[in-house]
Amino acid sequence: MPILLRTFLIIGAVIAFIFVANRVHKSKILMGDAIFWVLLALLLVILAVFPGIAFFFSGLLGFISPSNFVFLLVMVLLMAKVFANSSEISMLKYRVNELAQENALLEQQLRNEKEKIKRLSCLLCPKA
Repeated sequence: MPILLRTFLIIGAVIAFIFVANRVHKSKILMGDAIFWVLLALLLVILAVFPGIAFFFSGLLGFISPSNFVFLLVMVLLMAKVFANSSEISMLKYRVNELAQENALLEQQLRNEKEKIKRLSCLLCPKA
């Protein structure tokens, strides 16, 4: 694996780690998501510091270049994360829709109750 790619992997991982740590400090990211990004950054550092790992798996899986293996590995991990996020977003959209419908029903009940109270108060009012 070229030294330039190894350097970029380490620099990118350090930048990602700093960015994630900053977001965690500001409470702008969930801990589960932060753990994923930190582990991904750690994996990139390990692959950059110990390129023999990439050579071993690229040879084992039939890749021409360890760089191709690293790129594919990162793409697969990112696609898995995108799928997980997409699933979570779908569930949240469904829940928001349910809550909006429930809220609309409660507002309608409140309007009905207010109308009943208004009618009853008019019946109990002394007429002049």
